[in-house]
Amino acid sequence: MRRIRQILCVLPLVLVAVVAVRHRAVLAEGFGHLEHAKWPWLVAAVGATCLTWVAAAVTRQGAVVEPLPKRRLLATQFAAGAANHLLPTGLGAGAVNLRFLTVCGLPLARSSAALALYLLAESIGRLCLLAALLIAFPGALRLGTLVPEGAVAPLLLGAGAVLVVAAGVLASVRRLRGAACSFLRTALGEARSVHTRPARAFALWGGSFAFPALQAAGLAAVGQALGLPVPPAHMAVAYLAATVAVALVPTPGGLGSVEAALVVALVAAGGPVAVATAVVLAYRIITVWVPLVPGALTLGALVRLKVI
Repeated sequence: MRRIRQILCVLPLVLVAVVAVRHRAVLAEGFGHLEHAKWPWLVAAVGATCLTWVAAAVTRQGAVVEPLPKRRLLATQFAAGAANHLLPTGLGAGAVNLRFLTVCGLPLARSSAALALYLLAESIGRLCLLAALLIAFPGALRLGTLVPEGAVAPLLLGAGAVLVVAAGVLASVRRLRGAACSFLRTALGEARSVHTRPARAFALWGGSFAFPALQAAGLAAVGQALGLPVPPAHMAVAYLAATVAVALVPTPGGLGSVEAALVVALVAAGGPVAVATAVVLAYRIITVWVPLVPGALTLGALVRLKVI
């Protein structure tokens, strides 16, 4: 067991090195764009990025009734961000937080339910924020450039087919159906318990809206730093639309898919392709690559200290 923990302490840094080598051209170009940026706006982007970890910690606390150790919870969110960029989207952060909750004494079933509640609340917050901004700024995106004409119906049919197949599997496999029903009962019980406590409910939903808002604010600040001729509110709409669109793409931290979707969304918002590309690369440097090494070190330290 000790040898396994030693390997787990070193593994995040090894994975960081592998990912960095694979994306070295992107890193070089991104740092090149940062040299010509307006630094006050970059500082604002860094500040917004740091606050996303606080928002994530607040939301995680809101998803459980028991009080969690604040410093360890915040450190876990920072480490989870690094894990999320090294494993397929959501799996890294989910595994880290699931382990953290079980170490804090929550049974696995309740920890899983809390994780599901967090993901549901964050998704609802992101979608509601996007809908509100689209209503407030209906011309923010030229949607025809994002979705080719005639592609909406096939996409909806495909999504419907996936849901039908999933429902059929659950209905036909008795053991799987029983496990799903048991998990659903646990999750609903956890959600009811959280919402009977106003402080927890406020933390859950306040953090769920603050997290994507801060991410969008970070992109808007980088856009201002590099002179992207798009209003900040429209950049926020572009960010939310792009991240919703790539939510189902199973790449580590969205590496590759997020960049492409953000460039397309910023162009759809009216930005030149070259400047939009520079903004996206600089934004990902600030939010992904700069925190990756300290995040991996924090992850290794938390494993060594048996916090996770």
